[in-house]
Amino acid sequence: MVLSRLVSTSAAPPASGDVFQALDDSKITRFQIKTMFVSGMGFFTDAYDLFVIGIVVDILKTQWSLDTTQVSWLNSATLLASAFGAFIFGRIADMLGRKRIYGYEVLILAAGAIASAFATGFAFLIVCRIVLGIGIGGDYPVSATIMSEYSGKQSRGRMVGLVFSMQGLGLIVGPLLASILLGSGMSDNLVWRLLLAFGAVPGLAVFYLRRQIHETPRFAVAGGAHEEAQAAIASATGTEVAVAPGESKAKLSQGALDGFYKIARNKRLLIWLLGTAGGWMLLDFCYYGNTISSPEILKLINPHATILDNTLTQLAIFAVFALPGYAVAILLLDKTGRKSIQVMGFSMMALMYLLIGLIPGVTSAVVPFVLLFGVSYFFTEFGPNTTTFIYPAELFPTEVRTTGHGLSAGAGKLGAFAGAFLFPDFLASSIGLAGAMIIAGVVAVAGLMLTVVTLPEPRGKSLEELTEDAYAEEPKAVPRVQPALGT
Repeated sequence: MVLSRLVSTSAAPPASGDVFQALDDSKITRFQIKTMFVSGMGFFTDAYDLFVIGIVVDILKTQWSLDTTQVSWLNSATLLASAFGAFIFGRIADMLGRKRIYGYEVLILAAGAIASAFATGFAFLIVCRIVLGIGIGGDYPVSATIMSEYSGKQSRGRMVGLVFSMQGLGLIVGPLLASILLGSGMSDNLVWRLLLAFGAVPGLAVFYLRRQIHETPRFAVAGGAHEEAQAAIASATGTEVAVAPGESKAKLSQGALDGFYKIARNKRLLIWLLGTAGGWMLLDFCYYGNTISSPEILKLINPHATILDNTLTQLAIFAVFALPGYAVAILLLDKTGRKSIQVMGFSMMALMYLLIGLIPGVTSAVVPFVLLFGVSYFFTEFGPNTTTFIYPAELFPTEVRTTGHGLSAGAGKLGAFAGAFLFPDFLASSIGLAGAMIIAGVVAVAGLMLTVVTLPEPRGKSLEELTEDAYAEEPKAVPRVQPALGT
């Protein structure tokens, strides 16, 4: 329920803008930076675990004599599981609160990563990667929402974007660690096991810190825990010494399906969900299809290169093109806005993919391919790979924010599953690399069109103002009693 609609039988509560004004107007504080780091470390881990599998599979194809279908499943099983993790954790976090479940998703992730390192065969490894995926998916809606609900309105895009940009470090560390291990002379059997096991380390390192974060002030107010909300706002703004977080008392009385019904019954929220979920699905089809299959793609470009050579090329692409993309996005998100960045990103992705697919000779020449492929990575990270993560953490009201984000992230991971599963078949078929790039280009054009038609610009608005926009076309609801903050 929109806070500004709520009334008290004794005295009117403060308007939503008044309740959260200190937080909305705050500059970036030490608490927010710490929250960004603790949340972002999960995405470092997520990126590492999701993308290092491409290098591992390249090793296992020979060791385990994997066929194309098995390669596709190893590339994509984690992504399919992460879709369900996002759906489940996203809904639970709107029912029980962000704090109550925060941190447990990284324990699931770590269990899957450690077990993966001891896999004895294809089926065992698939099961472990599914467990890993559930934890990865659960991290998306909870981490994004916690950062969004703790950020000032003028820096929210930057802070949520910084959480997600930790993915860029995961992209770098995976091939960097693989290059070191492969170049050390260590046996390939030990290399792939160490690569998978390392995925548990960063998540476990921040588990305790995640458990210490206050419930977010927005959810605390919605759940009736007003003293907890005051403590959270004080911590976030640095206005006074915070109370020890303890166990959250905030809770919303919602059924398991209520959040889905609330979104489905609101025309504007439904359109926004189509934009956030659909755009993320189309983006991830291209992004994960290309990234997880990049060892195989680079092998097609340069068939005589070793695994180490192609891993170093992959590392160079990520370092030279992908990381700067994240950096430029962080600089411009709160100045230029999310929508224009997402539109530009999808446009340039489509252009680069189509140039690779349509210009004769590009897919057989290393330098032109790496340049065009690298530019596509810059605009992917600068554009929709960052903005699709931020959008649903802003557009949906507090009582369905993690539900909406979970649906969007889950749809994205379904698109990622499709891309990771199908790209090996594309590359092995008659259409080859050029055909795969043309398909990716068409999908990116669809993402561009969906962004233009369905998504608003949330830059500079508070979360409560965006909630008012969401409910603007609904008939006026009967006021509900709600005590003022601090009473």
